[in-house]
Amino acid sequence: MNLEKINGRLEFLREAEKLKSVLRSGFSSTGRAESTAEHSWRLCLMVIAFADELGDLDLLKVMKICVIHDLGEAIHGDIPAVEQVNFPDKSLQERKDLLQLTSALDAPMRQSILDLWDEYEAVSSPEAQAVKALDKLETILQHTQGLNPADFDYEFNLGYGVKYTSVAPLFAAIRARIDQDTRARMTPEYRGDEQETLS
Repeated sequence: MNLEKINGRLEFLREAEKLKSVLRSGFSSTGRAESTAEHSWRLCLMVIAFADELGDLDLLKVMKICVIHDLGEAIHGDIPAVEQVNFPDKSLQERKDLLQLTSALDAPMRQSILDLWDEYEAVSSPEAQAVKALDKLETILQHTQGLNPADFDYEFNLGYGVKYTSVAPLFAAIRARIDQDTRARMTPEYRGDEQETLS
């Protein structure tokens, strides 16, 4: 590998590091806002945890999509799911940001990242479909274990990403279990306990 290619890939990694500081609307179990990088990490961990149930999917491709699916957010940040209806150009902006983020890369590497991102956005393969479902599941899982503010909208979880999580029995089963936790957190008893913890 020549020095120019090495330098370009290192520059890309330096720029991608910004994703560690991009905060999402979810909270960790200690009450700290989670970063997009942390979300992507646990999405990868979900793939590992359920790998034996993912059939004949190309697991390396699945992991690659997990890692790059939110990479463009390193430039302009995350738009919370509850606000995305107000940003119809979210995908266009994120792809533009991904183009900027990958500009230092050699053309083949840049194109491979863009192709995977496009595949995810279009949900055009079984691997992209799996990542799309798991991405929604990781988000609602975090919502059920985060130390959230008193006005946190748990009801949003119950409809979030259903069209993706209902495409396969595995995702539907995981969804049903997480939905139980969401409903439990919506009860007045739980909300009272949570409020005491936050005080």
